[in-house]
Amino acid sequence: MHKIFLAAAVLAVPAMAQASEPGDIAAARIGYFSLVNLEMGGLAAMAQGKAPYDAERARALAGDLKLLSEYLHDDLLMPGTSNADLAGKTRALPAIWEQTEDYRAKGMAFREAVATLHGVAGEGQEALAPAVGQVGATCKACHDSYRAKDF
Repeated sequence: MHKIFLAAAVLAVPAMAQASEPGDIAAARIGYFSLVNLEMGGLAAMAQGKAPYDAERARALAGDLKLLSEYLHDDLLMPGTSNADLAGKTRALPAIWEQTEDYRAKGMAFREAVATLHGVAGEGQEALAPAVGQVGATCKACHDSYRAKDF
């Protein structure tokens, strides 16, 4: 059921991106990253020992995260959807549109780290923890450059 919900949500994002309203595009982008955060939250809890390690759940979460990482969300980067344009609605900094190639490179680093995580998620907490840490580092690198701390 979890996979069906995730697949439906991922498939709905491009449909939402067809809308021409900047607020709709920003909301779809926020939805995408909310799904990423949901999957990472469960993995991070296991990696940090805040939740019991469960190989089956770790594999499922990592699989969902891998699916999300493979979604190319360029259609969610419509100009006019930064926090300068939509104050209080998004934390996406205008730098995304000013440094698109770097933003995409950071996205590819995320995708590669998730692929590594996916490969080790079911091999124990000792294998999971460093892989989750690497994914988290790619998230932080992007947040540091392209995400405002507050709305």
